[in-house]
Formats: sequence, C-alpha cells, structure tokens
Amino acid sequence: MAKTWRKYMLAVATASLIAAAIVGFLNRPSPAVLFSTSADPVSRSAETKPPGMAWIPDGEFWMGSDEPGFTDARPWHRVRLNGFWIDKTEVTNEQFARFVQATGYITVAERKPDAKDFPNAPPENLAAGSVVFTPPNHPVGLDNHYHWWSYAKGADWRHPEGPSSTMRGREKHPVVHVAYDDALAYAKWSGKRLPTEAEFEYAERGGLDRKRFAWGDEYRPGGKFMANTFQGHFPDQNTGEDGYTNTAPVGSFPANGYGLFDMSGNVWEWTSDWYRPDYYKAIAAAGSVAVNPKGPATGFDPSEPGAPKKVQRGGSFLCTDQYCARYIAGGRGKGDPDTGTNHLGFRCVLDSKQ
Repeated sequence: MAKTWRKYMLAVATASLIAAAIVGFLNRPSPAVLFSTSADPVSRSAETKPPGMAWIPDGEFWMGSDEPGFTDARPWHRVRLNGFWIDKTEVTNEQFARFVQATGYITVAERKPDAKDFPNAPPENLAAGSVVFTPPNHPVGLDNHYHWWSYAKGADWRHPEGPSSTMRGREKHPVVHVAYDDALAYAKWSGKRLPTEAEFEYAERGGLDRKRFAWGDEYRPGGKFMANTFQGHFPDQNTGEDGYTNTAPVGSFPANGYGLFDMSGNVWEWTSDWYRPDYYKAIAAAGSVAVNPKGPATGFDPSEPGAPKKVQRGGSFLCTDQYCARYIAGGRGKGDPDTGTNHLGFRCVLDSKQ
C-alpha cells in the first residue's frame, strides 16, 4: 500500500504537505488498462430486506459525464449491472462506534506511523493523525491546495477536527477519517462489501438518464438545496446557505429516485475500484456493453505514478463550482488507500443470490 503522502509529509516536517491525500481531477492519458475480473461478493437473498438498505434492480445505464473538466469521466459508455442492495445512507459515527466496540478495531489515523515505513521522518513527526480542511482567513489562489489542507496530529474519526474536537452530538453524521482498509474492515464485519464505481454511479443517478445531477438538471430546483455542498467563496468563506458548513446528519437532504440519501455531497465515499484516468476510454474501445465492471486490475495516477489510488465518488460538503464540482453525477475522485480526511466516508452494498 502506498504511503507516499505520509512519507513526504513526515520527512520534511511540514504538516501541510499532503499532496497524495487531496482528491485530484486534472488527468492526462496513461498506459493501457488491464481489466480485473475477480470478485469476492457477499451473497444475500433479495427477498429479505436488510435493515437500512435499498434494493437497486438489475439494469443498464449510461455511465460517465460530458461536464467540462471531467476528462477522466469520458466518454459516455453503456454498463449493465446485476441488482444489489445498498445502504440508504453513509455509515454514521454511531454505526462505526458499534463496530469498534465489538472488535476493538483501531483505524489507520489512530495508529502511530512506524519509523521503518518512514526512515527519513523526524521522530517528532511520527504521530498519529489525519488530514483536515483548514480554511485560510483570506482569499488564496486555487492552484495550491496546501493553502487549505493540513495534517493534524490527533485527528481521527472520534476527533474530526483534531484532539480538541469530538463526535459528541454528531452521532448521526457520516464517519470520517476512514482509510480504505478501515472501510473494508467495517464492511467485512457487517457482512457486506464496498460498492464498485459503476454500482455507485448507477445508484447515485436514481433511475435518471444522463442528468447533470442525481435529482435532475437544476442545481437548486425551486430554490431548494438538494445536497450538502460549499456556498460562498472557496476556500476561505463558507456561508452555509444550505444549513451546514461541515458534515450534515445523514438524510438531511432529499432522497434520490432509489430512496438513497447523500449520494451527492456531504462526504466523498470509497469504492472498490482502482483509479485510472483512461479507464472509460478502454471500456468504450471494447465496443460492447460493460457487464458488472469492477475497474482496472491496477491503479495509475499520472500526477503520482508510484502511488496508485482508489476511486472516490459523490463529492463532499467542500465541493463547489469554483474548484471541485464532483457532486455533479458522474464526477470521479481519487485517493491514497491509506489516507483519510474529514470529508471522506463510505457506505456498503450487498449482492443477492443469483
């Protein structure tokens, strides 16, 4: 597992150097994709409704986006999926707390980095922590995300903004500061798995065909906010017009056509797919409908060739059309598997018996 962002940050003893932790969206062509066909699904009968989950029926849909700037989400291509169950909401703090209480699990952010993994790091920097949005108090250029992200010692799922913060009163909020392995561990404990990227987008669209948003073509139909996103001047002033300047309790905004909440906005969500910016081109070049795609066999991020990323979906409360509009349906994110942030969570899925 790549530890590039941590190694860099620890080695230079600068808390703000977290480049591999930030979700990027400017990509360029890369080598050919090798497709993965393996899967390890959890089976569950579609006749029995699992608590807190919604059934997504078998179907075909157009996957992708023609949004300007979404170069890695092109071209549109047809995908066919088997039906599956999906959590109606992101996994919450109280749900994750039950998992931790039952298993004694310690998240990546709570573990002290091993000096063997970071041989160039000063000892004082080998402290548990995670990546936190830290807005400046004045306007800054948007070409350097170090202006608004920092590595906070003591930040973890129990302390979302650092050691002086708490999740008390946020039990119904999505759990954050979860690395990919943390999400996998929870999914295994609950008898579920993480969604593929295709499953996430199919569920996010809620039965709509190539609409810009999960709810239609208008950002605020009738003047109503439909998702927890960023309003104001990014990154220094979030006016919170939608009612929130941070995470919101799950289900605070309207459900989509499949009865799912926060598939856009609130927090980014892990998927099981490796990220490659050219993956959709490879699928489209095959010239047929992609059936239950599970992503490329390996990840490749041209901005960091030695640090493979996992796909993240849905955008977050920090997404804005001024910088990152990935709450738009089809938008793709990426992240180091060992990196959590205070705007990243997850939800789970279940397969039915075939």
